[in-house]
Amino acid sequence: MSRAEKITGFDPNSPADPASSLFGLPFDTSEAEVVVVPVPWDVTVSYKDGASRGPDAILAASAQVDLYDPSVPEAWKIGLAMDEISAEVRDAAARLREDAKSYIDAITTGVDPLSVAATEGIRDAVNAGSRWLNAWVETRCRHWLDQGKLVALLGGDHSTPFGLLKALAAAHESFGILQIDAHADLRDAYEGFTHSHASIMRNALRLPQVSHLVQVGIRDYCQEEADVIAGEPARIATFFERDLKHAQFAGATWAQQVHNIIERLPHRVYVSFDIDGLDPKLCPNTGTPVAGGLEFEQAVYLIERVARSGRTIIGCDLNEVAPGPGDSEWDANVGARLLFRMCNLMAVSNGRA
Repeated sequence: MSRAEKITGFDPNSPADPASSLFGLPFDTSEAEVVVVPVPWDVTVSYKDGASRGPDAILAASAQVDLYDPSVPEAWKIGLAMDEISAEVRDAAARLREDAKSYIDAITTGVDPLSVAATEGIRDAVNAGSRWLNAWVETRCRHWLDQGKLVALLGGDHSTPFGLLKALAAAHESFGILQIDAHADLRDAYEGFTHSHASIMRNALRLPQVSHLVQVGIRDYCQEEADVIAGEPARIATFFERDLKHAQFAGATWAQQVHNIIERLPHRVYVSFDIDGLDPKLCPNTGTPVAGGLEFEQAVYLIERVARSGRTIIGCDLNEVAPGPGDSEWDANVGARLLFRMCNLMAVSNGRA
């Protein structure tokens, strides 16, 4: 059946077919305009793990998402499809996560893990595993980009998009990153891991094609990260949660603040969304929840304004969604709806909707 025939024969008002894929849509990756690349990896998380189960949980929860998007009324016709969830990545993540936990546990108990035979080789093994993962992600994303697809990466922890950023850096001379997050993620390395979830934006800034980093909602960061931000005012613009909220208390509207945020972005924009950028009532099981944060529609409004500002969203990611105890679906329900809206708006910005 052709794509056109699938669109004609599909009823977006019906319950999702259990045999269908992401969001109950009838498209496969060859027919989709937007391909979601899942990366079930949370090796270096420092507090709670579980984000490696995020792609499976969001895939399952997506069947409950109604397909009418008021921002893009016929969005389902764009075509979204998820790439296969890699068993190789999942298995490597499970193996290395156990090693990383031993290493992190040693640090938290005051032991130098490099001085103990049981843990001295773990840091190098985890860093090697992260480099392997980055290469895998880059290759997989380039595969879809070369076919003219728009790519959204679904983690996993926030270290996972680095390979997609490298793939986009090979395709574009320059672009900016819009990061929605509770954390600055600008540590040079964290707990000895150079590709930690806490270092993703520091690593991204090492790509010369990344001309701007615009951070929104940051409310948990260290002195090292504050120094990095202060040291590159032309390249990094951080809209701290405290400053945003204090301005709102004094009368600033979110629309005015969004205008100021977008003004700092170049024409090409990559959107990186850590779910803990939202209020933790929306993501209580994420790895490092922080009090405060954006409401769901606040975040979507920001992305929609970017998409309709004349800028092009060249890629996006969603990370750190973790199912709760007993595989509670709340976090995945929020994540699935956020993923749907982000992908639709990315397509709009590229003239594909």
